Amino acid sequence: MLDDVVMIHERDAQDSLGIAEKQWQQLLVDFDIEKMSTKPANIVFAGMGGSALGALLASTWPGFEIPFEIVRNYSIPNYVSSATLFVASSYSGNTEETLSALEQAEKTGAQIVVIAGGGKLVEIAREKKYPLAVLPAVTQPRYAVLYSFRAFLSVLVAAQLLDEEQMRAEVQKASDFLKAQTGLWAPTIETAKNPAKKLALDLVGKSIVVYGGPLTYPAAYKWKISFNENAKNIAWVNQFPEFNHNEFLGWTSHPLDKPYAVIDLRSSFEHPQIQKRFEVSAKLLSGKRPAPHTVQAEGESMLEQLLWLVAMGDFVSLYLALLNGLNPTPVDLIEKFKKELI
Repeated sequence: MLDDVVMIHERDAQDSLGIAEKQWQQLLVDFDIEKMSTKPANIVFAGMGGSALGALLASTWPGFEIPFEIVRNYSIPNYVSSATLFVASSYSGNTEETLSALEQAEKTGAQIVVIAGGGKLVEIAREKKYPLAVLPAVTQPRYAVLYSFRAFLSVLVAAQLLDEEQMRAEVQKASDFLKAQTGLWAPTIETAKNPAKKLALDLVGKSIVVYGGPLTYPAAYKWKISFNENAKNIAWVNQFPEFNHNEFLGWTSHPLDKPYAVIDLRSSFEHPQIQKRFEVSAKLLSGKRPAPHTVQAEGESMLEQLLWLVAMGDFVSLYLALLNGLNPTPVDLIEKFKKELI
């Protein structure tokens, strides 16, 4: 079925697979953010869903030398002050939680930057002359994750928290790597040679649990989002080592034949004890939960491995959508929910 290119084009009417294959291009877009006169003492990033993923990815690479927090809420932390770099991010620009958080941040005198594709956030930024990164148009916010990531890297450069030359060199290298890798998962690559198609076939009819380590967790969270929104297939996410302190035991109760699929996202850059936890957990839970599908990240650097995992998850979730008989792009129920809130 997944080798039927005609069927794929009919069902994937907005060409989400084509967007996934070309997402490496998003890393090369420049965002002109004016250099800030003083370095902030901390960073607070307000965003929901896919609009927060760029910041979450940045927590793995390049990481932060000052306190950093993502706010997925209407309210901001009490410590936000004039020493805070506050980033308001919403692809639509109309996300009510983010607009609420921004309104509160303005009262603290925080240094504000906006990342958005349009809507009220862009209007506010232009009216109040906040530094602004306008994201290029895509069909759904979750397809703009690497735009958001690249925009946030530009913000970090402007805040004197990231060396621009080093950032550009590493991002260019990672983009070249991703370009080569995504072609291996394209619809034209037959199932027998396509690991993304193979994994999607193994997930049909299952509820999915995705696990990552501290470094791969941002990618695992993206997999969770993609399964839910692309494939309309319920999925959850957790990370090691927290998993071993509670959820680990949850797998040991009956029934033994659980209707789940387990995915472990692994990186060679994780702490040795994290590597060991994946192995020991799989051994002790053998026969008590479905054997995990291990996805070992490829790439020479942490950035390459992180982006490889993100892109791989996009393809798997899109193929699962097709197997579920669905168009991956629309999220009609979410749109209906937003209207009900008004």
